[in-house]
Amino acid sequence: MASSCSAIPLIASLGDVRRLSALIRTQDIGQKDSHGNAPLHLAVTLGHKECAHLLLAHNAPVNVGNAQGWSPLAEAISYGDRQMITALLRKLKQQFRESVEEKRPRLLKALKELGDFYLELHWDFQSSVPLLSRILPSDACKIHKQGINIRLDTTLIDFTDRNQRGNLSFIFNGDAAPSESFVVLDNEQKVYRRIHHEESEMETEEEVDILMSSDTYSATLSTKSITFTRAQTGWLFREDKTERVGNFSADFYLVNGLVLELRKRREHLSEEDILRNKAIMESLSKGGNLMEQNFEPVRRQSLTPPSPNTITWEDYISAENGKAPHLGRELVCKEGKKTFKATIAMSQEFSLGIESLLNALEVIAPFKHFNKLREFVQMKLPPGFPVKLDISVFPTITATVTFQEFRYDEFDESIFTIPDDYKEDPSLFQPRDSVILEEMKKKKKEKKDITPMVLEAAVATRSCTPAVSASEGHKP
Repeated sequence: MASSCSAIPLIASLGDVRRLSALIRTQDIGQKDSHGNAPLHLAVTLGHKECAHLLLAHNAPVNVGNAQGWSPLAEAISYGDRQMITALLRKLKQQFRESVEEKRPRLLKALKELGDFYLELHWDFQSSVPLLSRILPSDACKIHKQGINIRLDTTLIDFTDRNQRGNLSFIFNGDAAPSESFVVLDNEQKVYRRIHHEESEMETEEEVDILMSSDTYSATLSTKSITFTRAQTGWLFREDKTERVGNFSADFYLVNGLVLELRKRREHLSEEDILRNKAIMESLSKGGNLMEQNFEPVRRQSLTPPSPNTITWEDYISAENGKAPHLGRELVCKEGKKTFKATIAMSQEFSLGIESLLNALEVIAPFKHFNKLREFVQMKLPPGFPVKLDISVFPTITATVTFQEFRYDEFDESIFTIPDDYKEDPSLFQPRDSVILEEMKKKKKEKKDITPMVLEAAVATRSCTPAVSASEGHKP
């Protein structure tokens, strides 16, 4: 092994379990080589199963990306060993739960120090195509914060699922035990569900099937080249654009250099998998009902290991950064870039700071579009608070997020509790994969085909790799 690789002892010991075991307690288990690969990346890619399991036993980080944005889980899917994929998936979820609990005291402290407030913001998708505008999602979200409690009221259940409407409330109770602290209410059906992270053995196995039968994606939002320039208004006499957004005066800026890099891998898929997934995507684009399609359900088996690698460690380590030779199964990857046009309005009249907003949004991060907003405002923004964001997501579609109202206020404590006449419903607002897995259980009992649901989840919602930017580590 090359000397530069030997500078990372754990990588140098891969393939030698005894040596790795002797070093693992005294070395940085997440240290990366010049290509961004940590020991777990390489152990999985090269099929060193015992070494990989030893690294996992010592809590090697799973949600990390290399220079191309691929995680150890993505490399495991490429290699095709079902047992390894399952082990990585379980460890990924365990580490997520531990991360949430680790952040909890800091978040609760920040929430407690923050004043009680009411915040209202609007999500809106608009199009220059009139008929399309009618079916695009929109939502008005109302956030109440008091002490270490937060309540979010929304009418949009998700941006997927055909923009399903409802009247939902998400309540975070900081005083409750972690397993009891997050609740979702359906105010129309008068039911509630406590949101937990635990999954059954069957759910994990079925999720592995989804991963092994789907394309693997990596999405990287590089913020390194992003700049902000003042937006101009007027025809003959140009001046900086300043307008009122809701109750706030705001300066408008153009966001330049916002680029999303997308990568898609499918070397682990058969030709049959690819054709089947393509048919599902076509059906989705035409508004078809995938449940009506008939496919035989398949429990995915481990793939035949890739051919032994002919690349030497010297060739690998000496390769130019970002151009490392691929060590695993022959890569089948498509890459693309998408440049977004965006405008942001910053107000210095908004009395809530960005850091305070980030802490509040982190508490309600399980709600997908809030998580995306939180990640965007983590960038280095112009002075003020981002009260409005317009971003072009497709040539004819623009997404708009607007903070319409903010005030410090006090509320009745009852709005942060479950009403007495609400009944518990474990099926309420489950993550999409969980809903599909529940349907799969029912279908298996009825001996009906369930593969369409697995494939729909795979192509429509599942991205198993962390979206880590090689430049600055932001997640889109």
